[in-house]
Amino acid sequence: MLTLDHLAVVAPDLAEGVAHVRDCLGLTMPEGGRHREMGTRNHLLRLGDATFLEVIAVDPEAPVPTRARWFGLGDAAQVRADWDSGRRLRGFVARTDDLDGVLAAHDALLGQAATMTRGALAWRFGVRSDGAWPADGAAPYVMDWEPHGNPAASMPDLGARLEAIVLTHPDPDGVAELHAALDLADPPKVAKGPGPRWSARITTPSGVRTLT
Repeated sequence: MLTLDHLAVVAPDLAEGVAHVRDCLGLTMPEGGRHREMGTRNHLLRLGDATFLEVIAVDPEAPVPTRARWFGLGDAAQVRADWDSGRRLRGFVARTDDLDGVLAAHDALLGQAATMTRGALAWRFGVRSDGAWPADGAAPYVMDWEPHGNPAASMPDLGARLEAIVLTHPDPDGVAELHAALDLADPPKVAKGPGPRWSARITTPSGVRTLT
């Protein structure tokens, strides 16, 4: 069983990503940290007791990693093209207690397990050899936080709560079948349209806002 863990905005530049979330939600995201293995950096916004939003970008101060960066961040031109076309909320990460089993069943789609860190926090994460989003973002990345669990409850609470996520896609029935094959709990609504393109409805202190 896969469960929604967090949403990911993939930005050409971290400040640009944080500004986009501020424009959409009226909230300034606190800093997260650096991922040594991937040469990336993030800001984080709590969306519930076990759900959060991440803005992630390449860390220009970090060495270039020896493997492909996650979230497609190794292809700067594509990240910029997606950003400029409005594909900023690029997808989500799902958690599981059986990462090895999930990856064994779907390795061509989801990749292989690798250990990642942010400060003192460590977890296991499925990454494709090309670093690309599974199904161009229509399918989630998968991960296992292991014993310490999702860190959202320890993040500052700015009053944001996730209400729903929606995916538009040219083949909604095919995506629904894919989500069912992945055993995704409470799968998102999938509507026919250009994409993959995500939006999230989020309650904030200033009302319900939409993140794209």
